[in-house]
Amino acid sequence: EVQLQASGGGLVQAGGSLRLSCAVSGFTFDDFDMGWFRQAPGKEREAISCMSLNDGTTDYADSVRGRFTISRDNAGKTWYLQMNSLKPEDTAVYYCKAASFWGRGTQVTVSS
Repeated sequence: EVQLQASGGGLVQAGGSLRLSCAVSGFTFDDFDMGWFRQAPGKEREAISCMSLNDGTTDYADSVRGRFTISRDNAGKTWYLQMNSLKPEDTAVYYCKAASFWGRGTQVTVSS
């Protein structure tokens, strides 16, 4: 059974930082894309960052480029989203995704 566990959310003041983690287990694929999404209240879920396990290429939404960094451990079983210079508009539930599998969200709240 594939399981993704996201963690690291919380409450932070604007300008602060958080690091989200996503641990995957039960995965049999050797090559997959991993990513982070978020959904703010009343808005659709949006993709904010992704990484290819195969070649490590990354991509970011314009709204987070330069502030957020996606990375992974060497085994590719845990990946991270380092979020710096957080803004109130970054407040959302953050989700990790591996291939077609979703993890449960973790709440990030940025106070002004």
